Amino acid sequence: MESNQIAENIRSIRGRMAAAAERAGRDPGEILLVGASKMNDAAACRAAIAAGIDALGENRVQEMTEKLAQGAYEGAPLHFIGHLQRNKVRQVVGRVALIESVGSLELAKEIQRQAEKLGVTQDVLLEVNIGGEESKSGFLPKELRDGAAAVRELDRLRVLGLMAIPPVEREPHGNLPYFVEVSRLYVDISRSLYHNSFVYLSMGMSDDFEDAIAAGATMVRVGSAIFGRRHYQ
Repeated sequence: MESNQIAENIRSIRGRMAAAAERAGRDPGEILLVGASKMNDAAACRAAIAAGIDALGENRVQEMTEKLAQGAYEGAPLHFIGHLQRNKVRQVVGRVALIESVGSLELAKEIQRQAEKLGVTQDVLLEVNIGGEESKSGFLPKELRDGAAAVRELDRLRVLGLMAIPPVEREPHGNLPYFVEVSRLYVDISRSLYHNSFVYLSMGMSDDFEDAIAAGATMVRVGSAIFGRRHYQ
């Protein structure tokens, strides 16, 4: 996709984000736009940065590593937003501003080990499997409190909030109840375990980010609406 089209898409999405925030009585400035740049090249990433994207998010470690070598993310924070395997943690810790997808205590402990080796503190979000789907990673809602309490003891992780990917919606606004529930968990865990220090509630993608904003998202992850539909082989 041409850089001017990416810039126009970002302007359009920001307008929709602002309208959704205003309908919810919120400040549009408190909501960050993350460009989910999976399967898009370094040039597309640079175009999004030039257009003022708040951050870029990658799902795949190998792709992220290749684009880092090409300087694709210079000028914007980089988030890792996909499923992170423990054997690839060393390739991510210390190289991204935020790991959004910490969905188990085992993964958190591996991040802790790598951060200790590097002498860094890694910012993370806890992923919630809000739909209880077997195909997805993340803490189940009933497990989240215990998981969050355990991760809190890992001194090389700084937990800044929650992330969630609801089931694929089958009707308009179908994910709104999931977003509302994640928002409730966010407030509860932040207040009861983290001294109200959470700042990021990451939820909502190209097809449902307006509903996520209505429910309280402070970060939305938008891919195809910025970069165009992905063409999987």
